[in-house]
Amino acid sequence: MISYPSSKLPDIGTSIFTTMSALANELQAINLSQGFPDFNCPEPLIQLVNKYMLAGHNQYAPTAGVPQLRDKISIKTEKIYGYRPDPNTEVTVTTGATEALFAAVTAIVKPGDEVVVLEPCYDSYAPAIRLSGGVPIYVPLALPDFHVDWDAVRRRVSSRTKAIIINTPHNPTGAVMTMQDLEALASLTDGTDIVVISDEVYEHMVFDGKKHVSALQLHALRERSFVISSFGKTYHTTGWKLGYAIAPAALTNELRKMHQFLTFCSVTPLQLAVAEFMEEEHHYRTLPDFYQQKRDYFCQLLQPSRFEFTPSSGTYFQLVKYEAISQENDVEFAKRLTAEIGVAAIPVSVFYHDKADNKYLRLCFAKSNNTLEAAAKRLVKL
Repeated sequence: MISYPSSKLPDIGTSIFTTMSALANELQAINLSQGFPDFNCPEPLIQLVNKYMLAGHNQYAPTAGVPQLRDKISIKTEKIYGYRPDPNTEVTVTTGATEALFAAVTAIVKPGDEVVVLEPCYDSYAPAIRLSGGVPIYVPLALPDFHVDWDAVRRRVSSRTKAIIINTPHNPTGAVMTMQDLEALASLTDGTDIVVISDEVYEHMVFDGKKHVSALQLHALRERSFVISSFGKTYHTTGWKLGYAIAPAALTNELRKMHQFLTFCSVTPLQLAVAEFMEEEHHYRTLPDFYQQKRDYFCQLLQPSRFEFTPSSGTYFQLVKYEAISQENDVEFAKRLTAEIGVAAIPVSVFYHDKADNKYLRLCFAKSNNTLEAAAKRLVKL
């Protein structure tokens, strides 16, 4: 009888996103759980992929990314954030933002190092820290608006703190950091060797006239940060798994050491297609209005329901509080919602290490109007 190794993540099972999507498929429910659009990416982008495939660009790309794409990322970053990273030494194309996050964590975290994580948080952060022998230090975002309590963060920072992970716009809550938040983080890390990992994949989804603020905009943060972005989110191509990381040369060098042994490189024709498509700025510059219209329409449709909510400030997620409908725990309520009402959602407790249940569900509004109308019609019946 073979004695198999014990699990390195014994408390981790199938992700809630996989679970709820599978349940939605099984029960033919409307899937507002996993964060992906149900509409296609721009047709010209598909044509560009085809063009580069037919032209024979189907072999390995350079591990850091094709030069054309890294150049375009550098130019865009300067236009948006006023800083032009060196495309050769500070920009790395990755196989999705999740790979970039994992590579950043594993590049710097050693056994015993602590990493401050703000909860609720994306589910890959803590496993990446633990697999590197690090210790996640959890700091909850302050209810009801999920803002960062920087005094609470400061109290959890110690001589063992290697990094702080931030996420703005924030998944799952839709909260958006301000420049004052970033200045507070810069002050907190001043005089330390703490590295910041800034997850900014929803950077082009900030609403109500506000602007996304990036760690790249403050020199004090830029010199100590990995800033991570996602083409999948920006171009409605989550299945392409294409993202990138911007960091100072010394940090980039370490990230690339991890990246080369994770995926080595990302898909060549996709990189070339995105590089050419980036010449047209209209898409990402109009994305805030595009998704705000969807948010506003979805919230309007939900207005007659018994859910309580404040319109999301960013991302393509809307939190709804169901306390007036049920006192069930959020996982059970989400499963019942899928089975009986026919709408799949994500229970927010899964984004907390201790499964804190504040009676919130996360709904994705990156859907066609027909999908949103059909889902809202069912939710209003509760």
